[in-house]
Amino acid sequence: MGKKDRKPYSDNKEATQNAPVQAKEAEAISKLPEDVQEKLKAIKSKLEKFQKKVLEKFDKYIMGMALMPPPKPEELQQLQQMQLAPGQPLPPAEPKPEDKDKIHVLVLVDDSDSRTMSKLELKDKLTAIVQSIGKEIDPNITPQTLILSELWQNCFDAKYELLQLIALSAPIHDNGMLQAIKIAEVHKTMVLKKFEKYIVSYVLAGSLVQGKATSSSDIDVWIVIDDTDVKKMTRVELKDKLRAIIIGMGIEAGELTGIRNKINIQVYILTDFWDSLREANPVIFTLLRDGVPFFDRGIFMPWKQLLKMGKIKPSPEAIDIFMGSGEQVIRRVQLRLNEIGMEDIYYALLTPSQAALMLYGVAPPSPKETGSLMRDIFVNKEKLLEDKFVKILERAVDIRKSIEHGEKKELTGKEIDELIGDSDKYLKRLKRLFTQIEKIKEEQEMLNIYDTITTVVRDVFRLEGIDKAKDSEISGLFEDKLVSEGKVPSKFLRILQEVMKAKKDYDEKKLSKVEIEKLHHESAELIKFLVEYIQRKRVRDLERVKIRLKHGSKFGEVILLGNEAYITYDLDAEEKEITRAKINDDGSLGQMEKSSLEDLEKSISSTQFPQKNSIKERMFEDLKKIFGKDVEILMGY
Repeated sequence: MGKKDRKPYSDNKEATQNAPVQAKEAEAISKLPEDVQEKLKAIKSKLEKFQKKVLEKFDKYIMGMALMPPPKPEELQQLQQMQLAPGQPLPPAEPKPEDKDKIHVLVLVDDSDSRTMSKLELKDKLTAIVQSIGKEIDPNITPQTLILSELWQNCFDAKYELLQLIALSAPIHDNGMLQAIKIAEVHKTMVLKKFEKYIVSYVLAGSLVQGKATSSSDIDVWIVIDDTDVKKMTRVELKDKLRAIIIGMGIEAGELTGIRNKINIQVYILTDFWDSLREANPVIFTLLRDGVPFFDRGIFMPWKQLLKMGKIKPSPEAIDIFMGSGEQVIRRVQLRLNEIGMEDIYYALLTPSQAALMLYGVAPPSPKETGSLMRDIFVNKEKLLEDKFVKILERAVDIRKSIEHGEKKELTGKEIDELIGDSDKYLKRLKRLFTQIEKIKEEQEMLNIYDTITTVVRDVFRLEGIDKAKDSEISGLFEDKLVSEGKVPSKFLRILQEVMKAKKDYDEKKLSKVEIEKLHHESAELIKFLVEYIQRKRVRDLERVKIRLKHGSKFGEVILLGNEAYITYDLDAEEKEITRAKINDDGSLGQMEKSSLEDLEKSISSTQFPQKNSIKERMFEDLKKIFGKDVEILMGY
């Protein structure tokens, strides 16, 4: 890790990322008993002093410091072993009563650039000084100094207990390594719990293990899945299925640890990993050389050792592939230039063109039809666009097509410059076309509002007995027949007058977009009220032409619509029997014929209800024949 880039954990980027976690911790602490809170505050104060003094002394070497959970006897023995010189006897593993007050702090030291002294000497020197700093602040502070190479060696030896301890620790200073170990260990545990049968290796890789990481570096992990015994699905299906779940677990691990958007997960199946190794894939070679296994089933470490011994070498075929890769890269560069020069320009012109057609109200056509439709509508019909601009679009479509079909192999720099220049002119003109289309749509919107309002108002007038009304008379009649008589609130007269004025302004080319938008909102309110008024009025008028009857235990109904009568024999029946008959001049009913509810509704909607109704004697006589001599006419039902 680069030394000069390091900053205390509280000052670096991770402090901001972990703010939600710290807030949760503070909330949890606030719910504890007061004596426990005081104890935690005292420990925190001591740890801050310890952190400050250690960093003042060894800032460039310290990768992280963390408050460790009280270790189990075997873990304590392992930590103590790391503090002793080779051959020195271990103290008893049984915990002493006074150990319950111990504050165990892990100090992780970077020994990657230790040149002036051996790693062991560096560790001994740092251990002695760090322990003296701890005792100076509080005799109960028990630092355990751990050098990075020692931690990695534990992983190489398949001893993962320290990783688990670090995952359970609470960082008090971190340059990125502790959080990497924490989230990787949590994620590894989740993955192994669900897929242990298939997981060959779980490896920490990338800049963190290469000594090049910064506080903002991603946490790169590689997972190798055993696919050699797959029977129920293809290898690709196995990889995709497990990869999706494993990456989802990475997000979940980020939520659990508060280390979000940092872990970068690569999933390999074993057969692909082996093929890449044989083909001397540089990425796989780098992974084997630098990677640190957090879990290994005996595959990764033997390969790592074989690579270190020089036993894994690229095949002659792999060498030939790499030698020929230069020409392939150059060809890809040319293809990429074609893509940048044509593909991007093609869509830069096509997509806005289709948007213009959609704004006009036409469904977007296929790419090859877009130019001709632009010409038909905007050049020939509306006279809004010059044909030379459509030709720019058509040229771009033709060049793209010829490249796609292999008729044109490459674009010259001159052609790309011309395409870019023409495209710029086209898009500027298209921007003006959008304004022109919007103007047309605004005018259409104004006419639609006016036509709808005047049609609904005339429908209301017809219900009020006014069959005809000129445009110039609508506002006056609306006021005299509806507003003055208290049938319609006066605010709707103001809206109607604004609509009439807006139509006049539109005819004189004075109407603005803002006025149309305002009018659209207000006219909707007026239309809704008038439609409801018509519905209420027709319901009242319909009640005036109904005759309700009782015959026996049944209730029937006769509706008189102009010169026709519709007769329902039983209003309570699920399937109503309806007949109709002509009403003769003498009031009698003509020949009965079968009808339906649909016919009745059509007649109601098309009938102009009379202002007054009357029933002649002959009608009563016919109703007795239909319903029986004991039929009763019901009033007020």
